[in-house]
Amino acid sequence: MTAEYREEPCRSALNKVKGMGFKWSLNPYTGCVHRCTFCFVRAFELRADRPSDDRYGRSIRVKVNLVEVLRRELLRPSWRRELVAFGTATDPYQPAEGRYRLTRGSVQALVEMDTPFSLLTRGPLIVRDVDLLADASRRVEVTINFSVPTLDPEVWRKTEPWTSPPRQRLRALKVLSDAGVRAGVGMAPILPGLSDRPEQLTDVVRAARDAGASFIWCNVLYLRPGTREHFLESLARDWPEQLPRYEQIYAHGAYGRRADVEAVRKQVRELGRRHGIGDRPRLTPPPSRSRNEAVSEQLVLMA
Repeated sequence: MTAEYREEPCRSALNKVKGMGFKWSLNPYTGCVHRCTFCFVRAFELRADRPSDDRYGRSIRVKVNLVEVLRRELLRPSWRRELVAFGTATDPYQPAEGRYRLTRGSVQALVEMDTPFSLLTRGPLIVRDVDLLADASRRVEVTINFSVPTLDPEVWRKTEPWTSPPRQRLRALKVLSDAGVRAGVGMAPILPGLSDRPEQLTDVVRAARDAGASFIWCNVLYLRPGTREHFLESLARDWPEQLPRYEQIYAHGAYGRRADVEAVRKQVRELGRRHGIGDRPRLTPPPSRSRNEAVSEQLVLMA
């Protein structure tokens, strides 16, 4: 698939987040060429009056001045070095990162200011930055999440049409884990009737363990307007027999029936314990430098 890349400057880099386990997010790109049928970002695109249907992911905004803007924001006296999350609205290691290196530059800026970060990706391109991430892990708290919802080849091909194969992501996880970077697997979203069979869940957990995952977590399909229409349209094309089931399940809300959701989460937690994931301790970085030391370093780099 070909995509249009629009090089556009941004006014701000850090986004304030409410209701999550982190207060700040960072997205070097707007839009994602992975074009997963279930992508929750489609719902936000609809609310922003941008295409959420099959056109989503065909036009990518590249925030060409992102690293410069981020460095300025990190120098503000009000900055408290709180956790920054990459990948909340786009994949920071989608193919455009190979050319623009905005994610790498942003990581460098955060580490220079002793700011912890987490990152969610489906992109094995991340192994390019293993040196940077290993060094970062010795200075700040770093958590890398690889999204691996399933190893089922049919489900992957039809729901994640432009992503790398799941086992390629797991090989990338192993490279990072072997280098001392805390990395794990997010099994999200798990799709009712398609990727939630016990043997499918077990396959992912076992493969994550073999790749050296430090943790594993999961979530089920989340359907809000924008995502819902596109996903159900894709479902009707690829698995028409499942459509009545989904319409019934998601008549109960964006996550479906709460009991079903909790049952899947419990099953994955038990599988994680059974296969020994989560027993590895969190890496503890050395004491941070003072803010004055970090600011001085940033000013020198920007001179």
